[in-house]
Amino acid sequence: MKKYSVFSLAREALRYHSGWERAWASPDPKAEYDTIIVGAGGHGLATAYYLAKEHGITNVAVLEKGWLGGGNTGRNTTIIRSNYLQPESAAIYEKARGLYEGLSQELNFNIMFSPRGVMMLCQTQHELRAMQRTAHANRLAGIETEMVSPERVKEIVPIIEIDGPRFPVLGGLWQPRGGTARHDAVAWGYARGASARGVDIIQQCAVTGIDRDASGVTGVQTTRGPIRCKKLCIVVAGSSGVLADMAGFRLPVESVALQALVSEPVKPCMDCVVMANTVHGYMSQSDKGEMVIGGGADGFNNYTQRGSFQHLEETVRALIETFPMISRLKMLRHWGGIVDMTGDRSPIIGQTPVPGIFINCGWGTGGFKAIPGSGWATAEMLAKGTPGTLAAPFSLDRFTEGRMIDESVAAAVAH
Repeated sequence: MKKYSVFSLAREALRYHSGWERAWASPDPKAEYDTIIVGAGGHGLATAYYLAKEHGITNVAVLEKGWLGGGNTGRNTTIIRSNYLQPESAAIYEKARGLYEGLSQELNFNIMFSPRGVMMLCQTQHELRAMQRTAHANRLAGIETEMVSPERVKEIVPIIEIDGPRFPVLGGLWQPRGGTARHDAVAWGYARGASARGVDIIQQCAVTGIDRDASGVTGVQTTRGPIRCKKLCIVVAGSSGVLADMAGFRLPVESVALQALVSEPVKPCMDCVVMANTVHGYMSQSDKGEMVIGGGADGFNNYTQRGSFQHLEETVRALIETFPMISRLKMLRHWGGIVDMTGDRSPIIGQTPVPGIFINCGWGTGGFKAIPGSGWATAEMLAKGTPGTLAAPFSLDRFTEGRMIDESVAAAVAH
């Protein structure tokens, strides 16, 4: 892998950029691998990268039914934060946020990480008390957050209306080291790093069946032929239930669409991320000037990757009172992603009822922010055969044992 630098850029400029190599290889699948990871999104690619980098396991294939990063990784609103209430959640999300800070340097690929800060608004008395509780929990966990007054919120976000008649701003939970990153670049950087270490990334290779015997998994059937493996890791977000059904077990997840949109570009007016959980909307401004707006997930199960105007109108209508300026903007484009929701709105990372099959799913609407930490923890689990300290609380058996990690109640929002 050639190193990207100002010198390589200058060299290629002099020869009309004719010498750039492919960022990652596109090999044909081998007959057998030690580990197969299904899903070449951010979580799957990060898992492959850390398997190779941290554990020296390189006989690995990442199978993707479409194109690399074409699922939820490229269909989110790029928010990165770790200000969660439950200690298990705070630990894995803070691990991810910390890795994000140095990821461009580690991968030698600019992921455009922008630690612009994340503001979570308090627009009811109940929400104010809940965020104060979260701030105390974050302090105990060593996560840098603080409660700020309405006046301070206005200083940080000048375009906000803090005296709205229905949704006044009573304060905010401010995480100055949260922010955003370029979602596509995160997938591309991990793919480049994993490929350089010998991992095979195989696109346009859908898994159509999972082979198993009395001792566990033996391989997979794909549109490019059968592939044997010793270990199989399912990392396919909204399609997790489909793959689990192929393997012969069920998951406690529901798949629904999550929608977002961007406006036409405008001059810089907002240099942080704002989340308004009371009205279930969140917004930031991209480097191109677009206002990136997201809302809640659909209230019914579906597998669509298209947005619906009804849901988008509901989100924007609620946000307009807090951000009056957006009422004058035109929508540029909108989209949907398929997210997998667990009952407690926390992920599943662990072993399955089938020996040799591992699962990483259930991130709901908050998967992007967790990619580095999730990949690191899942790689550790695959290498050792059992979840490590970071992943252990998120095992599948917590649902039968009744030890929920209930972030839906803690945050009053699923992300």
